[in-house]
Amino acid sequence: MHIVIIGNGVSGITTARHIRKLSDHTITVISSETEHFFSRTALMYIYMGHMKYEHTKPYEDWFWMKNRINLIKDHVITIHPKTKKITLQNRDDITYDKLVLATGSVSNKFGWPGQDLEGVQGLYSYQDLELLERNTNQVNRAVIVGGGLIGIELAEMLHSRHIPTTFLVRESKYWNNILPDEEAELIGKHIRKNGIDLRLETELKEIISDENGRAKAVITSTGETIKCQLVGLTAGVSPNIQLVKDSEIESQRGILVNEYLETNIEDIYALGDCAQFRNPKPGHPPVEQLWYTGKIQAEALAKTICGKRTKYERGIWFNSAKFFDVEYQTYGFVYNKPREGEQTFYWEHPDKEICFRLVFTTDFKIIGFNFFGMRYRQVTADKFIREEKTVEHVMQNLKEGFFDPEFYTNYYSDILDAWNNAYPNYNIQQKRKKFSINLLN
Repeated sequence: MHIVIIGNGVSGITTARHIRKLSDHTITVISSETEHFFSRTALMYIYMGHMKYEHTKPYEDWFWMKNRINLIKDHVITIHPKTKKITLQNRDDITYDKLVLATGSVSNKFGWPGQDLEGVQGLYSYQDLELLERNTNQVNRAVIVGGGLIGIELAEMLHSRHIPTTFLVRESKYWNNILPDEEAELIGKHIRKNGIDLRLETELKEIISDENGRAKAVITSTGETIKCQLVGLTAGVSPNIQLVKDSEIESQRGILVNEYLETNIEDIYALGDCAQFRNPKPGHPPVEQLWYTGKIQAEALAKTICGKRTKYERGIWFNSAKFFDVEYQTYGFVYNKPREGEQTFYWEHPDKEICFRLVFTTDFKIIGFNFFGMRYRQVTADKFIREEKTVEHVMQNLKEGFFDPEFYTNYYSDILDAWNNAYPNYNIQQKRKKFSINLLN
């Protein structure tokens, strides 16, 4: 059986690797981005000089031949589901028995005047990184549009090259469509502390061209003109569905799949950033654009393709990021505003950009955590939420998840004291000695 995978990102490659572990099927991976799989999350570190491209490849180049995974660097033009053929730009058609679509994402554009000028770009692909190198040559000022995670990465990249940067964010606080107000406020302060000109409640209206067709300024929604030679469009990404848009493979925002990652066409599957679940579970987004969910989807899909039909089960939601010097981890459900039946406890360090949030039900069962400026073990937080532990249990055992205090300061004592002050009737203060807590400071 010949399995063709379009896309060599984490979803496509993990699928290939697990199919090889389970079978002797012929596997072909097609990508027009790069010849070999690389860690997309490390792109920023190439630009900042911390790594070289070859350092971002998790596997040596000989790995693919040794594991009999055929790599084709080419662009797919058309899929022909009835004949099970794929038309490539520079090669003859190839046939498949089963097809996996792992085409990833594309940067959002919203029809801004001037969005296609030279010096205007997104940041997602390896080609975007190469373009950024060219676009920032002799740049005096940059403007970033959009306050998500890609925007903060681009801000840090430009900051590393000492390029003055203005950051346009339409929300009233940085990323407060995702973060609760306190965390959003904390990160906003940290962004400004690093010299970024953060403009809240400000949107892009137009990009102005110079006489050579290159961006020379932007006009904001407030009517201000900001001179710049680079405009980074980082207002999120969308599933890359261009390949199937006019085909019989059904799509909406993404390529529509069921819980087995099957499309409406037999023997064609989709996963990762490009996939959209037809019937997502309550509280689960229809499109999951995370590194770890792509890997979990791939493991499930490989089993299905190899004869053991397996549902995708995401487990407890997890995400992590870095805002300049502040590390961020979130587990479970932590919304920007508490939902009905939810309570939330928040602690923030008085002098440092460090905070902690606990979300729990009215009967004091844990459903989510936020950690900023500290590291916490995923397995510990996952267990607390999965087993529906009570606040009492969590506060007693929270210390188990903090990393080695030799490298990371432990704020458990401060968090517990703040909890006891906020919830004196919950009686944790009186039970504190019974917990035999080893307070690490």
